[in-house]
Amino acid sequence: MRKNKQVVLAARPRTVLKVTDFALQEVEVPPLGAGQYLIQNQYLSMDAGFRKWMNEGADDNYLKTMEIGSPVQSMILGHVIESRNSEFPEGTVVMGRTFWENFSVVGSEDFVTRLDHDGSLPLSEYVSTMGPTGMTAYFGFFDVGKPQAGEEVLVSAAGGAVGSIVGQLAKLTGCRTVGITSSDEKCAWLIDTLGYDAAINYNAPEGLDAQVKRELPNGFDIYFDNVGGSMLDVALQHMKEYARIVLCGAISQYDKMDRQTGIFNMWEFITKRATARGYMFTDYIEHYPAALEKIGGWVRTGKLKTVINTYHGIEEVPKAFCDMINGANRGKNIVEL
Repeated sequence: MRKNKQVVLAARPRTVLKVTDFALQEVEVPPLGAGQYLIQNQYLSMDAGFRKWMNEGADDNYLKTMEIGSPVQSMILGHVIESRNSEFPEGTVVMGRTFWENFSVVGSEDFVTRLDHDGSLPLSEYVSTMGPTGMTAYFGFFDVGKPQAGEEVLVSAAGGAVGSIVGQLAKLTGCRTVGITSSDEKCAWLIDTLGYDAAINYNAPEGLDAQVKRELPNGFDIYFDNVGGSMLDVALQHMKEYARIVLCGAISQYDKMDRQTGIFNMWEFITKRATARGYMFTDYIEHYPAALEKIGGWVRTGKLKTVINTYHGIEEVPKAFCDMINGANRGKNIVEL
């Protein structure tokens, strides 16, 4: 029997997520049933949103709470190496949601799709800019944000996986773009490498509110929110009329076990006639081909830069995920198996 290494949730995270909240186990890969196929995973995507479902009682209409001792859910990219499903023959490159593991047994009911890879871009692009991260940035910015050239865009967690792409999409659209990040060094990187027009260090003594007021004296048209909590609350005070708030993530809230940080500046939505909308990238599956064509064109011509931090081996998965949650890296964290 083939052996499979998996990373499991060993304990419910308490306050700050730690590497010791996870454990490595080895199990046998079960034989395939009718309609199933076996994926050898090549890349695991580190996505902050999965942190929320590690908490007790996190069930919602999208995913169930992860169980202690069970493999942690993950977006993966790999190759079909054995199949009892005619739609996914051996050799097919696939991307989808399975677990942190070397091998995944899946069937038609699972969220896995074929990937048409022509070799013109590295496969790693398809777990970043050309994958779920890029889809999240693309559809959130264009479908929810509805940008127009000349508008002003504010992005939180601007140096993270999604934020680093959103800022570039905004510039490609002709917007003025301001990023929020955690240090002066990252601020310089956002401007010099990713092309942001300005950047704000929310840890600076001046404070977030004063810096947003300085960089966006007339307010913003679009706020792309990856953080939630008090940062979102501050941002709401700087909306222009008819501003759009793109609710993509709430990384500041994922460690909270009980009540999340309250949002108080709701009156601004009324006086500014503003809107806020959440979304999931999976809402747009039928539109992926068109999005991939556009994004792929930008990547191939160098108009859109991909920033990837690659860790190696399944043993490195807990560190890669914790580094991402804690903002230790820039851009996208992935693990190559």
